[in-house]
Amino acid sequence: MSRLRIAGVIPARLASTRLERKVLRGLAGRPMVEWVWRAAAGSGLMDPVVVATDSDEVAGVCRDRGIPVAMTSTHCASGSDRVREVARQIESDVYVNIQGDEPTLTAGFFPPLLALFERPEVQVGTLAVRCAASDVHNPNAVKVVTALDGKALYFSRATIPYDRDSSGFSGYRKHLGIYAYRRAALEKFAELPGGWLESIEKLEQLRLLEAGMDIYVASAPADTIGVDTEEDLVRAEAVLFSREASGQ
Repeated sequence: MSRLRIAGVIPARLASTRLERKVLRGLAGRPMVEWVWRAAAGSGLMDPVVVATDSDEVAGVCRDRGIPVAMTSTHCASGSDRVREVARQIESDVYVNIQGDEPTLTAGFFPPLLALFERPEVQVGTLAVRCAASDVHNPNAVKVVTALDGKALYFSRATIPYDRDSSGFSGYRKHLGIYAYRRAALEKFAELPGGWLESIEKLEQLRLLEAGMDIYVASAPADTIGVDTEEDLVRAEAVLFSREASGQ
């Protein structure tokens, strides 16, 4: 892993639809995007870690806090498109796409993800965590099933695998939307047309599986709180205050 050049990229779009201006919303005294950057930079595994944005306001807030910024086009349709634009500005072997609305990430999420790239066959990596019982039937919590070597077999909003005999199976795994790509895989992904599985489930990663590109899944140390609502914001802030109080 130390031989690889690894860049961390945090796509940060100000014009979010579900929660207005969420990447700049304050949480425990800092804007959300700063919490994400601090977690990624704190791992010490990526250099640089940049915020990718098309917003001068986001860029200004970040620069005021010493956070490196890469300006990207207003025409980027997704976070992965922003990461691809950054890859054309910053030379690296691996690019990590870090969601800008995951303020409860910690530095500990990145070692298992990036350790996947010690295996030469791994072109794309991501993370999963044991699925809480409350999320097993929640379509907003994406489930993943893998082969024994960690290769993803499928991602779905449905409850997979299906416990046909009601055996009490509890080993469901929830996918966390953090991805790492070797440079060639990132370029190929950006050029792929959308697939029918992706269009049905509304899951971008299915475009890769449908095209025959493997995704390997590592185990994350904990779940995260992705912020899409005011309620999520309150829950995430409580976690951050708790960590600060305990000196974490």
